[in-house]
Amino acid sequence: MSFTQYKPARQRIQRCELAVPGSNPRMIEKAVTCAADYVFLDLEDAVAPDDKVQARKNIIAALNEHDWKGHGKTVSVRINGLDTHYMYRDVVDVVEQAGSKLDTILIPKVGTTGDVYMVDAMVTQIEEAKGLENRIGLEALIETALGMANVEAIATSSARLEAMHFGVADYAASNRARTVNIGGLNPDYPGDQWHAAISRMTVACRAYGLRPIDGPFGDFDDPDGYLLAARRAAALGCEGKWAIHPRQIELANEVFTPPEAEVTKAKRILEELEKAAKEGKGAASLDGKMIDAASARMAENIVRAAEAIAAKS
Repeated sequence: MSFTQYKPARQRIQRCELAVPGSNPRMIEKAVTCAADYVFLDLEDAVAPDDKVQARKNIIAALNEHDWKGHGKTVSVRINGLDTHYMYRDVVDVVEQAGSKLDTILIPKVGTTGDVYMVDAMVTQIEEAKGLENRIGLEALIETALGMANVEAIATSSARLEAMHFGVADYAASNRARTVNIGGLNPDYPGDQWHAAISRMTVACRAYGLRPIDGPFGDFDDPDGYLLAARRAAALGCEGKWAIHPRQIELANEVFTPPEAEVTKAKRILEELEKAAKEGKGAASLDGKMIDAASARMAENIVRAAEAIAAKS
């Protein structure tokens, strides 16, 4: 390992993140008891301009009135973009009036480190002014060509930053990419056209201690397509995926929960390597295959994830 290492940001279970429009109080109320680990209340794309102010009021009321933590939820708010006049009031009103109940703020269309710096500065000042005891985390939505071009720098932009999300729809628009549906694959491309982008974001996250999260899959009537997209993201190292409809929640939980057989094998790997170490060996054999220190690190990741999920349940 390099002598230079970055400590992981605060770790949270984030297998599924349900997107909920702030303009719909009924949907917000239902989200409190859903099976998603994470809920983000949206002030941005899912809310029409004329509804922005009321949506902000709805979200503040929902944060204060509902027992999110009692239902095992991490709750986030997606603010409006820094290029809009809604953004500053989103941060000020939500953090001042409901900051003690808020876990993270999701910043959309992050393009440069300065975007995260600005929100960090605002949140820090409000926390100090209001005497808030909980430290609100930040999450960056990478969904533009500029954001992807700067993704490594963005990953180190703030000590508050916990995660980065891949926003496939706006990313496709930013790159003028031809796509069939949000998160779907274009049959003209020989493979997964989102592979390179998700992989680059995931590498930046893992290098600097953040959680990588895959974004939406637009066709909620296509569970097979969602599962395939989620499995591809998981294979690249993502910890979870958005749900834009409640029907997608269990699909995400299924993919991002380590299967029992996988956990059992991981534990066997650790046991065999522990035996080998006592015999002065750095490697061992399991089921006819060599295992070594790298195998142990992969196994430990699986076991830790399973234990964290079990503890939450």
